[in-house]
Amino acid sequence: MTTPRLAVLVSYTGDGGVEKMMNHLLRGFVDAGVQVDLLLLKARGGHVEDIPAEVNVIRLDARTSLLALPAVTRYLRRQSPDALLAAKDRAGRVALRARRLARVPTRIVLRMGMHLSGSLADKTALQRWLRYRPVRRLYPLADAIVAVAQPVADDLARIGGIPSKRFRVIANPVISPSLIARAEEAAEHPWLEAGTRSETPVILAVGRLRPQKDFATLLRAFALLHARRPCRLIILGEGPERDRLQGLTRELGIADHVDLAGFRSNPYPLMRAASLFVLSSRFEGSPNVLVEAMALGTPVVATDCPSGPRDILAGGRLGPLVPMGDTSALAEGMARGLEAPIEPGLLQQAVANYTVETSARAYLEALGIAPTTNPETHTP
Repeated sequence: MTTPRLAVLVSYTGDGGVEKMMNHLLRGFVDAGVQVDLLLLKARGGHVEDIPAEVNVIRLDARTSLLALPAVTRYLRRQSPDALLAAKDRAGRVALRARRLARVPTRIVLRMGMHLSGSLADKTALQRWLRYRPVRRLYPLADAIVAVAQPVADDLARIGGIPSKRFRVIANPVISPSLIARAEEAAEHPWLEAGTRSETPVILAVGRLRPQKDFATLLRAFALLHARRPCRLIILGEGPERDRLQGLTRELGIADHVDLAGFRSNPYPLMRAASLFVLSSRFEGSPNVLVEAMALGTPVVATDCPSGPRDILAGGRLGPLVPMGDTSALAEGMARGLEAPIEPGLLQQAVANYTVETSARAYLEALGIAPTTNPETHTP
């Protein structure tokens, strides 16, 4: 049997969730017996070091995605892989243009990880039109589009005028064998020293310190909750809003009970030991941190943002869903989450499809590539 050849085109630009999920997918592709060429438009951030060793990495190091078009075109002409997965919007545009120039039969599949209209809600009409225009012109040329949640697919189909049959909704490859193992390590935080839930509840949030995550509303909601009962809040992540958020903790009188603890390469011990995990975002695609917390059996509360939390939490049956930007509702949701936590086994069962193997094989099906290893006998 000839080993199928898959190309993956993406930018690694930081320590975000997309790069992490791509490494999980790459691991799943390799474990399925697929030969993988990773075309990196950019190669920055810690996740570059975690790319599986079996992957053939081709660094394009382009200043912009469009400047990589000639190199991607040459690659397609020379290698003519069975399929190409473009994992971000600009990579998708380059891939579709390159295939047209190279005149090869390579199947092109795009991955959409963000609710597009939700991410542009605060933009002007002109800004939205400029962002939608390439979607309407190029995305219909893709053989398939993978969306991380159904609302993402519905939103993109409406914007691009793309038939719904062109979309595949595939859960992110969030749960890897290493997640559970890494969660067993020491939490290394004075509020969670024993790695178990303390008498004073500890609430955890994880994400870049930027407006999308709306940690300002979380801090205001926590201040209301703290006025009612003893509790603490840890926020893991770095970003441009650190000084503003630190100042807000002092203004609200909660600075001694909140720790902006910075980026952690392994947040899982804290996630496992926390009494409650909170997602306060204004928009998402499919929030991986919410799935990770549930996989570790930690109760959760989330904003009902576009998109992901409503589906993941089964409409609120697996954790409180609250309106975006509503301080009082978020405080009440956190109180309910602490007072009546959902059974860990139910949370873990709800995210069982978010494994690396399940996701990778669904991607391969969308890409038209058959695995060459037996999932029943192969051990990742």
